[in-house]
Amino acid sequence: MTQVMIRTGRSWLACLLLAGAAASLLAAPAGQAPAGPLKVAAYASVGEELITFSVDVERGTLRRGSSATLPGFVQEAWAAPSAPWLYVAWSNGGASYAGSGIAGPGNGHGVTAFHVDASSGALRVHGAPASLGARPIHISGDVPGTHLLVAYNDPSGISIHSINGDGTVGAEVPQPGGLDVGIYGHQVRATPTGRSVILVTRGNQPTSTTREDPGAVKVFRYDNGRLANLASIAPSGGIGFRSRHLDFHPTRPWVYVTLESQNAIEMFTLENGVTLGPEPVFRASTLAKGGGTSGGQTASTVHVHPNGRFVYVANRGAATSDYQGQAVFAGGSNDIAVFRIDPETGEPTLIQNIDTQGFTPRTFAIDPGGRLLVVGNQVTRLVRDGAGVKTVPANLSLFRIGGDGRLEFLRRYDVGVGGKPLWWAGLVALRR
Repeated sequence: MTQVMIRTGRSWLACLLLAGAAASLLAAPAGQAPAGPLKVAAYASVGEELITFSVDVERGTLRRGSSATLPGFVQEAWAAPSAPWLYVAWSNGGASYAGSGIAGPGNGHGVTAFHVDASSGALRVHGAPASLGARPIHISGDVPGTHLLVAYNDPSGISIHSINGDGTVGAEVPQPGGLDVGIYGHQVRATPTGRSVILVTRGNQPTSTTREDPGAVKVFRYDNGRLANLASIAPSGGIGFRSRHLDFHPTRPWVYVTLESQNAIEMFTLENGVTLGPEPVFRASTLAKGGGTSGGQTASTVHVHPNGRFVYVANRGAATSDYQGQAVFAGGSNDIAVFRIDPETGEPTLIQNIDTQGFTPRTFAIDPGGRLLVVGNQVTRLVRDGAGVKTVPANLSLFRIGGDGRLEFLRRYDVGVGGKPLWWAGLVALRR
C-alpha cells in the first residue's frame, strides 16, 4: 500500500503507510490501534546482559524472566515489524563503558539476532552474529524489514546489512563513496515511505580548547539497501543544533526532533515523504518552567504516541557535588516531558513534566496499545537524605498513560547494575 497525502490549507489528509512502516521498535502499525490486546515483553540491558520481563499491561506490572549474554555491552535493539526477531547491537568500547574500568573505542562490535518466544519473550540466539567495524550507537530497520540500518558515532557513519529470509543477519551492503555522514551520528531511521533514510548527527559542544562541531540531520535516498546523498538539514549551519533523536507522526507529515544540549523539541515537516523541511516549524523547551540547562542537563530520546495526539521526551540531569566526601546529586530534571500535538498544525505544547523516579533516563518505550510507558533510568546515584546519604539504584519505572496523554507513576523496579549502566530499555510486541 502506498501513501497519498493532499495538502488543503492548514490540514493534511493522509492515508495509512505500509503497515508498521515508520513504526519505532514499539509502535503499532502507523495510525492504527492494535486489532486486539497484544502480549508485550520488556527488555533492559545491564552491560552485556539483556534481561527479559513479562509485562501485564492491564495491571501495569513487570515480572523478571530469563536473560541473554552478549559479547559486549548492549547498545540498542530493533524488533522486526512482522516476525519474531530481535536484533541487538553490542560493543566492548565507547561511552557505555564509562565507569566500568574499560576505556577506549574497543575492539569487538557486532549485531546478534535473537528469536523471541511468542509466549514469554525469552530470547534464543538465531544464527551467527555479524561483526561491525566500530561501536554501533543505534540500530533500526528499513520499512519492509529486509535490511538493518546501523549508526556509528566515532567515527560518524552508517552501514546497511541484509536480513536473510530465515531472519539471520546477512552481508553488509556496499555503499558508494562520499556519503555525507556528518559529525557524531546518534540515530538512524527509515522514513515512513521507505524511500529515504535519515542519520541524526549530534555534533559536539565547544570546549575551552575546541570549536563547536555542527549538528545536522542527514538524509539519503534509499533503494533496497543502497544509499545516496540527498540533503543536509542544519538550521543556522548546525551551530546550536545538537540533534539527537527523531520520531515520525503516524499519519501526518510531521517529524519531531530532540536537541540534546538545547533541551528542546523541534517539529519539521516531512516533504514529499522523503526529506525534512530546511527549518523547524515549531520549537518548545522540554523543561518545566524555570528549569535550568546547566550542570549536564540534556534531552535524550523522543517517541510519538501511537494515536498521534501526544509526544514524549526524556530529560536527564547529571550534576553532582561533593557531600561527606562522596559525589551526590546536585539538582536537575530527570523526567518525562509530555506534549500535546495540535491536530491541525502539529505544534507540540508542554502539558506535563513527571519525575522518572531515578536518574539519567536514556531510553524509554511505549507499549503498542499506547497504555503503558516504561523508563530505563540508567545509573545508580547517591542523594542527600537529611544529614546522611542514600542510594537510588538504576531502575525501570512504569507509568500509566491517560486518555489526555498525561502520565501517572505506577511502580519502580530496581535493577542491580554494579559498575555497569542500564543502557537500553524497550518494549516489544510478541509475534508468532
